[in-house]
Amino acid sequence: MRRAVWGLTVVAGGLALVGCGSAEPPKPTADAAGASIPPEQVVQAFLEAVRTGNDDTATNMLSPVARQKTAEKDLAVAPPGSDTASFTVGEVEMIDGGGAHVASTWTDLDEQGKPRTDSIVWMLRLEAEGWRVVGMATRVFPDQPPLFLNFENPDDMIRKQQLVQQEMERRAGGGAVEGPVDSAPRNAAKPPQAGQPAGLQ
Repeated sequence: MRRAVWGLTVVAGGLALVGCGSAEPPKPTADAAGASIPPEQVVQAFLEAVRTGNDDTATNMLSPVARQKTAEKDLAVAPPGSDTASFTVGEVEMIDGGGAHVASTWTDLDEQGKPRTDSIVWMLRLEAEGWRVVGMATRVFPDQPPLFLNFENPDDMIRKQQLVQQEMERRAGGGAVEGPVDSAPRNAAKPPQAGQPAGLQ
């Protein structure tokens, strides 16, 4: 079973790394999302693909390095599709060096069947094939900085997921908080080494 990387962050969180042997992800084409398509529309297409469970389209929205690295680890960077989910795409911040941060919200039902909304900022980079998603940041715990996931570094994503899971279990057991799980990098020059994005303060 393929493992999904985003969805314990979002279900805090809901970044459940889900795994399965799957075919090679399809290669994107310039027609799928050329440079003329702005980053917010790429995020819109990515989130709609996630919501409807269209893994091929969601994978095509990733950077070439992210596609390669996640395929090597048999990872998907999205939770399973959900008929109850909805999303909004908001402010775009252009970053020097060919990057962009795109704010969004993702709403779905939690384990108790109640609506939960999470703010997520997507990091994109302008590739030869157009704007592509390289990572995301979201606040998992309200008393800690946003968590940054670099889709081009699956080992680091898995490590952070384990830290989040441990912190969730510690909090559920009434244990003390032991400092930040892992925050977004401070250097905002280039994605995916993007700084704490706007909209998560």
